[in-house]
Amino acid sequence: MKQFELKYGCNPNQKPASVLMKDGSDLPFEILNGRPGYINLLDALNSWQLVKELYAATGLPAAASFKHVSPAGAAVGLPLSETDRKIYFVEQAGELSPIACAYIRARGADRLCSFGDWAALSHTCDKDVAQYLKLEVSDGIIAPDYTEEALEILKTKKNGNFNIVKIDPSYIPQEEECKDVFGITFQQGRNNFEINEELLSNIVTENKDLPEQAKIDMMVALITLKYTQSNSVCYVKDGQAIGVGAGQQSRIHCTRLAGQKADTWYLRQHPKVLALPFVEGVRRPDRDNAIDIYISDEHDDILRDGAWQTVFTHQPEVLTEEEKKAWIATQSDVTVGSDAFFPFGDNVERARKSGVKYIAEPGGSIRDDNVIATADKYGMVMSFTGMRLFHH
Repeated sequence: MKQFELKYGCNPNQKPASVLMKDGSDLPFEILNGRPGYINLLDALNSWQLVKELYAATGLPAAASFKHVSPAGAAVGLPLSETDRKIYFVEQAGELSPIACAYIRARGADRLCSFGDWAALSHTCDKDVAQYLKLEVSDGIIAPDYTEEALEILKTKKNGNFNIVKIDPSYIPQEEECKDVFGITFQQGRNNFEINEELLSNIVTENKDLPEQAKIDMMVALITLKYTQSNSVCYVKDGQAIGVGAGQQSRIHCTRLAGQKADTWYLRQHPKVLALPFVEGVRRPDRDNAIDIYISDEHDDILRDGAWQTVFTHQPEVLTEEEKKAWIATQSDVTVGSDAFFPFGDNVERARKSGVKYIAEPGGSIRDDNVIATADKYGMVMSFTGMRLFHH
């Protein structure tokens, strides 16, 4: 297929729309099912690059959950704990494949933002992935291949219209890329910068103890940021992005937004949240929404009379501010990455409140000394990568 006609572009009024190779060659992907749209394919191609690079950097199967050309989550295929299974609503019994674990963890980073996501896998989509994804609200998936069982399952989604895209893993794009804006063509070299362990060697803090898991987490953060709309900050723990702050004009706002998401992810593991008495048969999106409201300052919206009865068998106790603060204070060994330097120490101060111990950022601010001193105050380990990762 050399060209694929789209229903419309970003919005219904933007017609005609299509995707094609400028040199007239075949597109490097096949559409096995459905009819993906303009934004679907933007998500597909950006998410594929992320998972491909994450696998290359870590050697672990990788997955991402994309919405509006930024990751809601990304993760590598480490095993699920029993708590993971509870907070991600895993119904399958027994050990799951690494690629399934990767996607479940990627989607679980922010279940509200991943509602209606685009899924990306670094490895073949298998039955484990398909069975989990079948139960979730999702627009489509991209992977290098699919097992027959997985295809049969996924083709039943959305009344048979679920978008399934198979990418050629050997495809290498041109070194230069172009984009038209307002009738004007922008041209630049493609961002081929490789993120690996060597990039983390410039540790600028007094504490230079960087364990292997923290190195993996730094690479997860940085590669996630490489494909996140800037400005962006990413919190990671155990090979999983747990908070992504994208597209904010102020870096401290990125840090706060991503930190709030990381806090929410951790609060979902609070005993009160795990014990919420959901009525039988409640839809997964309704359950996710109820948990998000219950954790938030607007908890009365779900706990007041007339509201709680729609999702709970009995009215739960409030999760108080004191309980939330105490729980978040137990979070530890979190990594934070930033796509550009932290201009002030306030970003480190905010990150610390969400359990951050490891930081990866480019460095290069005139206030680097203040940022380093703030990290030293809390015994953190900070690596200056020397490489900005803006993405627009």
